Amino acid sequence: MKKSIVFLVLLVAISLLAVFMPAVPTTIVTEGISAGDTAWMLCAAALVLLMTPGLAYFYGGMIDTKNIITTMLQSFIAMGVISVLWIVVGFSLAFGDSVGGFIGNPSTFFMFQHVLDGKPWSLAPTIPLVLFAFFQLKFAIITPALITGTFAERIRFKAYILFLVLFSLLIYAPLAHWTWHPDGFLFGWGVLDFAGGTVVHMSAGFAALAASMYLRNKTEKKATIAPANIPFVLLGTGLLWFGWFGFNAGSALSAGTLAASAFATTNTAAAAAGLAWILFDAARGKKPSAVGFCIGSVVGLVAITPAAGFVTIPSSLFIGTFAAIISNVVVHWKSKTTLEDTLDVFPCHGVGGLVGMIMTALLANQGVNAANTTGNGLFFGDTALFFVHMKALVIVIAFTFFGALLLLKVVDLIFGLNVTAEEKKTGSDFSQHGENLFPLDFTMKEEVA
Repeated sequence: MKKSIVFLVLLVAISLLAVFMPAVPTTIVTEGISAGDTAWMLCAAALVLLMTPGLAYFYGGMIDTKNIITTMLQSFIAMGVISVLWIVVGFSLAFGDSVGGFIGNPSTFFMFQHVLDGKPWSLAPTIPLVLFAFFQLKFAIITPALITGTFAERIRFKAYILFLVLFSLLIYAPLAHWTWHPDGFLFGWGVLDFAGGTVVHMSAGFAALAASMYLRNKTEKKATIAPANIPFVLLGTGLLWFGWFGFNAGSALSAGTLAASAFATTNTAAAAAGLAWILFDAARGKKPSAVGFCIGSVVGLVAITPAAGFVTIPSSLFIGTFAAIISNVVVHWKSKTTLEDTLDVFPCHGVGGLVGMIMTALLANQGVNAANTTGNGLFFGDTALFFVHMKALVIVIAFTFFGALLLLKVVDLIFGLNVTAEEKKTGSDFSQHGENLFPLDFTMKEEVA
């Protein structure tokens, strides 16, 4: 109760601080702003936000009935927490004036100063800066939400909130700065990450690997979870696939040929990966399943994300197929280990993002994107991009994995991460939130209590 009051007071204080910040100048920058680009990017930002509710349905459908609400809430609460955090300091840390190429100056856009009236972002000169900032916010929201599939049903809600904040500030923001800020050191090296292979998917995937190792209980038999609601999984996949067009095509930051190309490669990779997943399952003697197609499609979307604006449409067909097979193999391998990655976040997002970055280094084509000054991929005879990506991937993996382990340890010391055995038996929906999917279950549990 006392901690809740502290957080409420903090939120009120932040709100009051925003009220008394310096007034916005009356002059708003309009020179060079394109109405068409602005309209498209408003739509793209909305599409990317839709992915987080889509993720909630995707994960919620895969978990058992007593943990559906808390699993879905973990995605929705990220929309609230990260939105506020991004306004206060997150955008500054990711895209503020660079401090040595590693992090943004937190005072550059503190409390969104100079965002509404500031000059457009240098790499998005035809849309307002505030629109670029909110487009990037949607990426910041979904990244930590992706990790929730790893510790579904096993983490305390307040511990998750603290991890959400720390991950966003100390892992996501630096990675975004390194990769997408013109002065970021990975950007300077020539790393090509069109829409978040490293920043979003590898960071979430390798943080998930860290969580699955940290939270595993060697004294308990690893639980096997049957999806509670496969139509939820199908609905979530549809929303993710639809929203991903904003995720990837929107990362062109304008309405033009590059956005159209990224749109096409996104759809192609998802389709190929979904088919490859169920065909690979069938080749191993399993029945083609709805869940299998959904997981495969998402893996294809993950893998094409860094490459979407740098490869041809035929290349995306190969990327989706190859990524699905590799991730399927890793899922099968993981099932034989003690890793507690409940919804296979590492095999799908960590491995999928890694494959996508490698495929970008192999298949990038300067004819697709003239802004690619690093060179063509290895398959076209250039070596520079490939070696730059290999070096960058080692850094991103180490930073994300060990950084997440440290954050998990800090949160564990402060709040304790794991729910108790009794809470796990009851289900997080009731024990953490006092809610249940079915009212009858709620009544019965109140009577028992």
